[in-house]
Amino acid sequence: MNTLTRALKRLNGTQTLGRGRAFWSSFAVTAVVLTLAPAFAESYIVNNLAYFLLWPFMALGLSLIWGHAGILSFGQTAFFGLAGYSYGVISINLGDANGLTWVAFAAALILPTLLAAVVGYFMFYGGVRDVFVGIVTLSITLVMETFMAQTAGPEWAIGTARLNGFNGMSNMPPLTVPWFGGEALVLEGTPFYWFVLALALVVYLALRWLVNSRFGNVLVAIRENPDRAEMLGYNVRLYQLAVFAIGGALAGISGVLYTTWGSYITPSSMGLTAAALPIVWTAAGGRKDITTTFIATVFLLWLSQTLAVRGAQYALVLMGAILLGVVLVAPDGLVLPVVRAVGRLVARKPRSDTAADARAASQEVA
Repeated sequence: MNTLTRALKRLNGTQTLGRGRAFWSSFAVTAVVLTLAPAFAESYIVNNLAYFLLWPFMALGLSLIWGHAGILSFGQTAFFGLAGYSYGVISINLGDANGLTWVAFAAALILPTLLAAVVGYFMFYGGVRDVFVGIVTLSITLVMETFMAQTAGPEWAIGTARLNGFNGMSNMPPLTVPWFGGEALVLEGTPFYWFVLALALVVYLALRWLVNSRFGNVLVAIRENPDRAEMLGYNVRLYQLAVFAIGGALAGISGVLYTTWGSYITPSSMGLTAAALPIVWTAAGGRKDITTTFIATVFLLWLSQTLAVRGAQYALVLMGAILLGVVLVAPDGLVLPVVRAVGRLVARKPRSDTAADARAASQEVA
């Protein structure tokens, strides 16, 4: 019981916003509404909701790396793309019988995590710091995009899976769950949406617990002053390596889900524009909080899709303007200050009511 109590307290720790009854009530209502959405929404809306919910994993990973540990990384899309291509290659070769797509799912998450660990080891133990981390990770992302774009010939095949160069891979099988009677439950449409929603809720709660744990507190100490954290006895490089690997795994989740959602992955998913978008989402939400990062990512994805109907260039211009505005005017993001202001208003109201009751009582006594 004590362990459970401590775990629940960590969900309400100081490193995350939203710790009162109102927040958790809103969280529960939102979860229920999203769960019941397929009963009231058309299939294309449900498909879009699944699309909006599969991207925040990558943004949450960047919030850990950048917002909590102070490491600006452009490598999220490299891990995203590696996971997507890995799932495509493995699932095409294994097929979708007997739940083998979950083997592809697991392997596709292990590979970007290992890549992030290897890259992080050489960077952090090699003394790479500050802006140079961004340069190294962006270089890796662009190298991977360039390499995958030139794999168009028939010789670029792994087993029966063709990489197809700039055109990208397609026809990957969806996730399937073995079911009774030999039939398999295919995670497409509504079942896939429910799976993505459940995974998003579990990952969000797990990250709230993580950032409010000792591990999360040390990350914040490293962000504020890595030299001081090292003097206090913490292995700064090991913590940086660990959080970088976790961020790579989260980006890998987005990559696999995106590939299964559209049965398609291209090298452009690792391009310069794609590498900048997680930065915009995280910065706009407020990189130091995972809740505002999640909210901003979903909202900006919806806004980009809405603007793309009139022309994709409008969405990209808006993303650039948002990033510029955040850097120059709102370093804490656009969502985080609003949430904090609302929280202060809510917290101030009971005190005002108490003061009014005290004045009324004093008047009655007089």
